[in-house]
Amino acid sequence: MTNMDPRSALNKYNQVRAHVQTEGASPHRLIQVLMEGAMEKVRVAKGLIERRDIPEKVRNINWALSIIDGLRQSLDMEKGGEIAQNLESLYDYMQRRLVVANAENNPQVLDEVASLMLEIKSAWDAVPENISKESREQISAQSKSAATSSI
Repeated sequence: MTNMDPRSALNKYNQVRAHVQTEGASPHRLIQVLMEGAMEKVRVAKGLIERRDIPEKVRNINWALSIIDGLRQSLDMEKGGEIAQNLESLYDYMQRRLVVANAENNPQVLDEVASLMLEIKSAWDAVPENISKESREQISAQSKSAATSSI
């Protein structure tokens, strides 16, 4: 029996978990997974700063930067209008703050970025409920309209 490196096992587990979460996921869910991933990398980087594991901190911050860049590139500026422009500005700000956190080994800046991402994610998480509620209301209004016109 061979001894498995715990870090290697954890990495493998995370890869499998990420694959399962994204396989067949809706675009909405994929954005949620990306946001969750960014927050996780920022959280891990904060712990690595505290443990003074600089190479791993750099790797995790770079990963968070890459995820946020992916979120930024997924914005549809034409359809998204002002909201997409605001998100782009916010993602840009978060990326700049991550560079500062990396350069200064500053966990407070990481907290700031995590807090901003949590706010965005909370709003994003509410979107399906809002859309679903609006859809139900539209269907209900159409049904009432059809019922009154047939009388």
